[in-house]
Amino acid sequence: MRTVSDDLGGACALPTGPVTRVVSLVPSLTEALATTRREAVVGATDWCTHPADLAVQRVRGTKNPDLAVIGEVASASTEPLLVVANKEENRRLDVERLRAAGISVWVTQTEDVLEALESMERLFEVALQWGLPPWLGRANRLWLRRRPRPVARVAVPIWRDPWMVVGSSTFTGDLLARAGIENVFATHTERYPTVEVSEIDRPDLDAVLLPDEPYAFSAYDGPEAFSTAPTRLLSGRLITWYGPSLIEAREVLDTLARELATT
Repeated sequence: MRTVSDDLGGACALPTGPVTRVVSLVPSLTEALATTRREAVVGATDWCTHPADLAVQRVRGTKNPDLAVIGEVASASTEPLLVVANKEENRRLDVERLRAAGISVWVTQTEDVLEALESMERLFEVALQWGLPPWLGRANRLWLRRRPRPVARVAVPIWRDPWMVVGSSTFTGDLLARAGIENVFATHTERYPTVEVSEIDRPDLDAVLLPDEPYAFSAYDGPEAFSTAPTRLLSGRLITWYGPSLIEAREVLDTLARELATT
């Protein structure tokens, strides 16, 4: 066995060779792991919806994983199990309880695009010892370009009643900025502030972007709240997930930026 520090400096005991059994508590990383080496993914949360045909043991949610089920998965084989978690998406208490039960947990941190890409590189090369996946190399080339001049100004709600928006120091805000789309709440003191709808429904915005997660904004729930700012529905996966989705996100967000710049 070897001991390696995860993104938060936590000690993680890992096999000397490539990791062959993984439970993912992060939807983004589940897609990344299964796209790269599907046979190694043996467990995932109910929210891990990509790949759509992934058939593994489900361990409930990101905020309330079933630790007993994870323990059963760990004991089902003599091969070591690694649980992959994220600082923002998962609870510290659950990580501590898994570690106390003797299960190795690798915790990632992803507050901007560069950090997300570097975190995934460490996960695949240092922790898993799988090498750099081709899709990750492509994502690096697509997103680590010079940041363009903003061509559009937007707000991005993530919840309603109360209304919450993407604020400062977030992966989503940085991703949009790298596509030339400025988040008007990027300088807020909070990462996901609660605001009044009047603070979002503003004439100086090119659009209010309404993703379908974590709140499932739809044509019937969200746009009707705005009378001034135009709204756009889009996939939450393309602006909140990091992994293979970054490749599709580049084209979609570049197209969105061009459309908003001409409206």
